[in-house]
Formats: sequence, structure tokens, C-alpha cells
Amino acid sequence: MRPRLTRWLVAVLFVGACGTAAAPTDALTGDAALLVAGASDLRPAFEEIGELFAAETGHEVIFDFGSSGQLAQRIIEGAPVDVYASANVSFVDKVLESGVGDHATKATYAFGRITIWSVAEAWGGWIDLDDLVADSDITFLAIANPEHAPYGLAAKEALVSVGLWETIEPKLVFGENISDTQRLADTRDADAAIVALSLAIAAGDRGEWVLIDEALHEPLEQALVVATDDPDRVEAATAFADFVNEPAGREVMTRFGFVLPGEGTGTG
Repeated sequence: MRPRLTRWLVAVLFVGACGTAAAPTDALTGDAALLVAGASDLRPAFEEIGELFAAETGHEVIFDFGSSGQLAQRIIEGAPVDVYASANVSFVDKVLESGVGDHATKATYAFGRITIWSVAEAWGGWIDLDDLVADSDITFLAIANPEHAPYGLAAKEALVSVGLWETIEPKLVFGENISDTQRLADTRDADAAIVALSLAIAAGDRGEWVLIDEALHEPLEQALVVATDDPDRVEAATAFADFVNEPAGREVMTRFGFVLPGEGTGTG
């Protein structure tokens, strides 16, 4: 078990490296709030779930959102995360293979979808990837970096499936994670972006979107795991992980476009 001071020094560095997070508050007996590292597509849903969880249990949650691959690497290197929620089960497996996390708590919590998205005033009425790539007005298309962002890899797989990767590759700009990818289109640094359905829904009237055929890419199976081995934190961390797959959590996830385990085809 890490001393509390060491834990929070490392936690501050982790949050600073990965992005923004809520300020820590004391909630767990004798320790600080839960730290949940989550894929960027989860921000709108998990922030709401965190509020519901805190209201029900009294345990506050700090969220840090980033690309699944980058978060996984930092956890493997010792970042003191209580729960890790990835956009691709493979990164959870990588964390477990490194000796971090409890195998018994690994669980699929959702399957994701990808969309073509742009701000409303830039929407070109595209109906699919062929239509998008054929549009001569597309100068830049944003996708997340496929090297470490599962939604970026799904975008690449879809473009390869329809034979358009080589055509569009010179026009691609890469976001560090899927939220950063949407930002590129939101600021008009890209004409359009391939983003998570959850972020397209959360953007509301700010943008327009169309789903990309799920058969064009491998399933975006999203999984989580309890990453802490601190006995003072395991119970609360496990409770949060379970809460995501309980009725209140599932209702929020459904509202943001996720396909849940046991529903639909199970492939997104």
C-alpha cells in the first residue's frame, strides 16, 4: 500500500499528464476520493454516473479522461488509479497482464459506435463514408490516433473496409483522444470528424451526425477493471465498477448511445 502522501503526489502528476479532473475531496474513510481513469468517450455518461454514485454511497469520484492506451501505460507505470475503464477490452487485458488489477473484477460494460460528425453549420449531409470522402469540400478529416485510441482504430478499420484509407489519409488530422478529435471539428480545424456516438449525442444541437455501419470495424467492446490493491479502497472501487452495470448506470449509458451487455447484437 502506498502512503497517502505518495499516492496523492503521483495522482496529481497523473491527472496533470492526462487532462483535467475534478478537485479531490475526502469521502472514503481514512483516505481520499476514488480516482477513475476513463476513455474520453465516457465523459458525458460517467460524469452523470459519478454524481448518482456519490449521492447513493457518499463516495466522491475524481474522473480523468484520456486515450485508453495512454491511460493504460500510465497505470502500468504506477499511477494510483482505483478503476480503469477502457474503450477497448484489449487495454484492460494489457493492464492485467502487467500484474495490475483484479482479474475477477474485469467486466464488459458497453459496446461503442462511431459516427461522422461536424458542427451544424459545416454539415455536408453525408450519408456514409463514401459520401464523405467523395466530398471535394473536405480538406481535413479528424480521427483519433489509432495507435492508442480505440475509436481512432475503429475509424481506420472502417475506412480500410470501404477501400478509402489511402484516398483520405493525406487529409487526416489526428486527435490525441476522441474528445480532442471532436474538438478539432468543433473549432473548424477539421471539416468533419469520426467520433464516438456518445460525444455526438452530448453535443446536441451544436452538431450533426450519422452512424457508421458497425460491420465495417471490429466491435468496440469497452471493459473496466478495479486497478487498486489498497484494502482501504477496494470495496468502494468495486462498488463503482458494479454501479456502472446496475440499472441506474445502464440507463445513463443507454441514453448516450452505448449498446449494453445482453442487449442488441453485442457487437455495438
